[in-house]
Amino acid sequence: MTFKNLSVKRLFGWVVAGLFLSMVVITLSLFLITKQTAILLAGGIMLLCALFWLFLLMQIFGKRLSSFTSYLCQTLDHMIEGDETLLHPEDSETMLARISHRLSRLYQIMQENRRKVDEERQELQSLISDISHQVKTPVSNLKMAADTLLEKPVAETERTDFIRGIRTQTDKLDFLFQALVKTSRLETGVIQLEKKPRRLFDTVAQAMSGIVYGAEKKEISVSVACPDDLILSHDSKWTAEALFNLLDNAVKYTPAGGKISVTVIPWEMYVEVKVCDTGKGISESNQAAIFRRFYREEEVHDQQGVGIGLYLAREIVTRQGGYIKVVSEPEKGSEFSIMLPIK
Repeated sequence: MTFKNLSVKRLFGWVVAGLFLSMVVITLSLFLITKQTAILLAGGIMLLCALFWLFLLMQIFGKRLSSFTSYLCQTLDHMIEGDETLLHPEDSETMLARISHRLSRLYQIMQENRRKVDEERQELQSLISDISHQVKTPVSNLKMAADTLLEKPVAETERTDFIRGIRTQTDKLDFLFQALVKTSRLETGVIQLEKKPRRLFDTVAQAMSGIVYGAEKKEISVSVACPDDLILSHDSKWTAEALFNLLDNAVKYTPAGGKISVTVIPWEMYVEVKVCDTGKGISESNQAAIFRRFYREEEVHDQQGVGIGLYLAREIVTRQGGYIKVVSEPEKGSEFSIMLPIK
């Protein structure tokens, strides 16, 4: 029999037996040396006291050990079953209690990791569903146009219209994939935002350059008010991307002959980049939803877009320690503000 195979109770019994035999041997040895019966009497009393206390200690230790193993088994059962109910030890000073606390902490970490995995799984399922929904329409249109061109004789003018329609759908798919790549790289940390002191005027100008043609085509008046010498620590490239997304939406949903203004206002803690338009506006009930990925209002489905611009803009600004706020009223226009921290 090896010590590895001994139970705690049996090992404790061997220790008691060893102490008992040692005391008997010592008592008999002293008696043989001294020839005094008092030695036998004292040794017997000491032996009985030792046996009593050892028995009492064994009972207490066994009870505590049984309580701990019961707690351990229940906790492990909860962990296996995924139950979020945590068991807490009754005391906090003993070694067993410290082990129990660490086990509870491990359990909490496992539960938190499990919740994160579930959230990521749901987010992935939602993303796949959204992508499928966004891709389904242009792919169906492409197939229909291709089948028509292959199977039916069409006039040259109709052929040109079909080809233009195919080009429009492929542009939409390309825009979707580019937006998804940007979002994925940003969310997974492949692209790290680098905040450096730069002129905010240059960032605003970079964003404005992307909407000049669209605004001129719809005869939309665009005005900019930004201090030339305002230096702000920010990621110029990605902040320009976020601002462009706001401006692009403003051009899309502002009717011909409307107005768009960009105003930069330094505050005590933040710098505000405000984009105002005279577009269709957003109802109060939808103002929180517009920042969701792939969200688009029913009445704007005829406009080009996939509903990822505002989501991407918010992610970019949030990762720089800022936030985006919106004030809007249907048929009166919208006011989006990018709030970037000064420090």
